[in-house]
Amino acid sequence: MDDETFWDLIENCRRHTSDPDERVAWLCGQLAGGAAESEIVGFQICLDRALNPSATWDLWAAADRIMGWNSDDSFFYFRLWLVGLGRDSFERVVRDPDALAELPDVKRLVGRDPEDWDDEEWLAWEELDYVAVQAFVQVMGGRTEEDFYDAVEARGGVDPEESEPAGAQWDANDDEQAKRRLPRLSGLFPAGR
Repeated sequence: MDDETFWDLIENCRRHTSDPDERVAWLCGQLAGGAAESEIVGFQICLDRALNPSATWDLWAAADRIMGWNSDDSFFYFRLWLVGLGRDSFERVVRDPDALAELPDVKRLVGRDPEDWDDEEWLAWEELDYVAVQAFVQVMGGRTEEDFYDAVEARGGVDPEESEPAGAQWDANDDEQAKRRLPRLSGLFPAGR
């Protein structure tokens, strides 16, 4: 699988349905429905490769500003959610994390306490990271998740969760820095809310 095919699948699943669980089922069905092992493993490698440029401290701070906190896991799930927005939105936000302020999914959270957000409103899509392994186990009868991750590693895949964010770490709750680095998000999501 190449990057174009990967992004086409992401775009098609987004057009198919907006429900994250239905999107996962659709993607899994597409991968399991006739794809060879190399295509299924290739999907994971493309996903991991796509995620790499999103591992930045500026994007971490943007996620932190919106959600009011961030951890290694929540930032990873946030980055998976970004992939689910499609290539254009993903690349725009990676280039300029403050562009998150333009996204409808982010705008609908303005002025609301994160404790009041519904589960589907959280800017996270953890399940995307399990699509390929589910398809692999389904298609490759008798093969395990461990076999899948061995196949990914054998093809040079690199786990994007293990990389340290690029750039200089900074505190998204420091209003002076946030207003300079993320002016639109800082206006929408004040510190200490």
